[in-house]
Amino acid sequence: MHFSVGLSLCLLGFALVSLFPQPARGQALYEGRGACAEVDSDTEAVAGVGFKLGCISCKRRTEVVATATVEWFFRSKGDPDFFHIYTYNEDGATVESDVFVDRVDWNGSKRSNDIQDASIYLLNVTFNDSGTYQCFFHRILFYDNYEYTTTISKVVELTVVAKATRGTASIVSEFMMYFTVIGLQVWLLIEMIYCYKKISAHGEEALREAANAEYLALATEGKDNCGGVQVGE
Repeated sequence: MHFSVGLSLCLLGFALVSLFPQPARGQALYEGRGACAEVDSDTEAVAGVGFKLGCISCKRRTEVVATATVEWFFRSKGDPDFFHIYTYNEDGATVESDVFVDRVDWNGSKRSNDIQDASIYLLNVTFNDSGTYQCFFHRILFYDNYEYTTTISKVVELTVVAKATRGTASIVSEFMMYFTVIGLQVWLLIEMIYCYKKISAHGEEALREAANAEYLALATEGKDNCGGVQVGE
């Protein structure tokens, strides 16, 4: 019984470690697919390269049919007001500001009017792109007997820098990932030692039992032989 429990723990340890492969240096945590998750946008862009402005609003009831229109607004640092820069709806994308013409690409939900990811991609980011971005989901939910309209907004505070810096969240995330992997490997090593000891003890016990059984068999046989000799005399 104890032997089978130990073997089961060993197999469980191997299975758990296989779920957490050793990551390459700098590799981010895997990206979940198939389900909507409202992940916050990055907030630091590097001048001269592209940058994804994230904006996700998950629909709470996936079975409800819906359509959405997305609008993006921008307010540069020091300006009091937002101005309209981008619109995306069933007819496609429209750049609303000359400042962003040929510099914005849609990077959100595709082939569906039920938009949940309204991310856009800024090309050739400049220092003038620093500021506050706000996206709006104008969503219509279609129920059996009525329609429900809702508006959801997300805000991204963007800072443009000359050289990329590594954020605290990224450092903590990588540390936790390595800590988890190392912890599981240590646990697996302990389980392997435990299994080895159990298997060794089980083997020694089996040998002792076999030796005892052989000894008893020889003793019984010798006793029977002695009895036969006495009867013959």
